Amino acid sequence: MARRIIDAGVPTTLWARRPETLEPFADATAVVADSLPELAAASDVLCVCVVDDAGVEEVLLGEGGAAGALRPGSTVVVHSTVHPQTCRRLAATLASNGVTLVDAPVSGGGHMATEGHLVVMVGSDDATLARIRPIVETYGDPILHMGPVGSGQIAKLVNNLAFTANLAIASQLFDLAGALDIDLAALSQALSTGSGRTYGLELLPALGFELAPLGSTAGPLLTKDVSIIDALARAADAPVGQLIDVADAALRELGHPRR
Repeated sequence: MARRIIDAGVPTTLWARRPETLEPFADATAVVADSLPELAAASDVLCVCVVDDAGVEEVLLGEGGAAGALRPGSTVVVHSTVHPQTCRRLAATLASNGVTLVDAPVSGGGHMATEGHLVVMVGSDDATLARIRPIVETYGDPILHMGPVGSGQIAKLVNNLAFTANLAIASQLFDLAGALDIDLAALSQALSTGSGRTYGLELLPALGFELAPLGSTAGPLLTKDVSIIDALARAADAPVGQLIDVADAALRELGHPRR
């Protein structure tokens, strides 16, 4: 995402919690900040890409965080997938200093970022989205306005619930097909173009038709996201049908059960 912004000619300042993350940018025109306050002071749009709620809190409001150095009129764009209430609370805190926060989690992975085709789900008011759109368009297409702050997170969490449940369905379908002596490679080709196609079904053949190899990378993140959407649904008394149960089946196979 940062490379896309830089290559579009946008003046860019970078900072990372892990210095090795910046090594691929040694040849870039971007400036590297020595601290979060230095990064914030140089930025009118500050994009945050970290793993979880605690990371977003740390980067913005922790000791030596960015918030105190942000100028009034600047915008924070949270690309992390976190609890929507975290974004709403941080938005209220930053607003007292004239700073706007929007949530804009993304879906599509590294290859889609490289191509500039990440799906970006935005929680924002219209004016702020219009202001940041030229930046987000460098790596995002489509850019989808989901509603006010927090709405982007809900959309991304629903997306990740669907993905997790689809992983379980894909795994169980291939188990069924194998037990019925169907050629799994041929079946995967049929399913990739048939009416039952899902990304989970496309992914499983490359994993040897098992979810376990995905566990170390995707497991912790999907466990986090399913837990958040489960809590949101329970708090709102919203219907989830069998979605959470099916997603939990995938998390168990990934080696990261929630309970």
